Amino acid sequence: MRAMACCLLAVVLCGAAHAQDAPPSRAPVAATQSPDSDAKPDPKPSIVDLAPVVVSGIQPGPGLWRVSKGDHVLWILGTQSPLPRRIEWDTSVVERTLAQSQALIEMPSVGLGTDVGFFRGLTLLPTALRARRNPDGRTLADIVPPAQYARWQVLKARYIGANRGIEQWRPVFAALELYDKAIKRSGMTVSGVVGPKVMRIARRNGVETIPVKVEVAIDDPRRALKEFAASPLDDLDCFRKTLDRIEGDLGNMAMRANAWSVGDIAALRALPVENQFVTCSAAFTEAGLARKYGIDDLQSQIERKWLAAAEAALARNRSTFALLPISQLLKADGYLSKLEAKGYVVEAP
Repeated sequence: MRAMACCLLAVVLCGAAHAQDAPPSRAPVAATQSPDSDAKPDPKPSIVDLAPVVVSGIQPGPGLWRVSKGDHVLWILGTQSPLPRRIEWDTSVVERTLAQSQALIEMPSVGLGTDVGFFRGLTLLPTALRARRNPDGRTLADIVPPAQYARWQVLKARYIGANRGIEQWRPVFAALELYDKAIKRSGMTVSGVVGPKVMRIARRNGVETIPVKVEVAIDDPRRALKEFAASPLDDLDCFRKTLDRIEGDLGNMAMRANAWSVGDIAALRALPVENQFVTCSAAFTEAGLARKYGIDDLQSQIERKWLAAAEAALARNRSTFALLPISQLLKADGYLSKLEAKGYVVEAP
């Protein structure tokens, strides 16, 4: 229960702040259209009854990025979300590489440093649940522009069903719930395929794990939640972009999931990337309450922490393994470009 309370706090106060920025996006590609097609997509895509087709069975996943200086090497596996729910990821390459490595750099994350005890954690849960609701008692129909609310109703009926309670939620929380349900309905999953398996392989081989976690210190989380529950959020842009992505990008998400599964890096580079989480994160991190608690520059903190961990591991170990979102690895100005600028040799798979 303590973990659940802290997790809710992290969602409420940090949102998706640990999500990596996506590369600049291009126009969405329809699920039935080749990435190189000259056909122009419908600017207002309609909802298609047929779910995107995702691969299943045993799949190799992508190759590893190689960062080196001298005879010291950092191997990086790019992760992708969402991924096909029914694939069996072939981890043989990862197992061999991790078995020869001295450390694993974990996926960057945001954590909460609090003094929440077990029983105090129990008292936080109702407050956290109330914090999802609009502070003034209004509903989505009162807040969201009519055209967007009409789109919401169609998507809600399709992916969530009858749930009157969600109509009292803040737009950002309603949007993220809708996204989660749409991903599941499309045969994909946002977690469980890569990270947990890599961690189990590392533990099985006795490999040291190096967390890359930005700690947000909150002395009185219950008071912080009450403040949040009473504070407004600028989250309508997050709501709109989430609807856009569900309506027009599920096909692309399925193709990216498939491309990751079969190790097609060229397709991952070519396919457009839409990432509403950057906007949804900003609804939290750019609010006055976020600045008060020091969570308004999480992206730069995470980048500094990961680069420091990578350089330290490269200096100390002959072989190190790491996990990073594949969108970060494909960015022209991402973490790898920073390492390249410092003299490290970077090789894509």
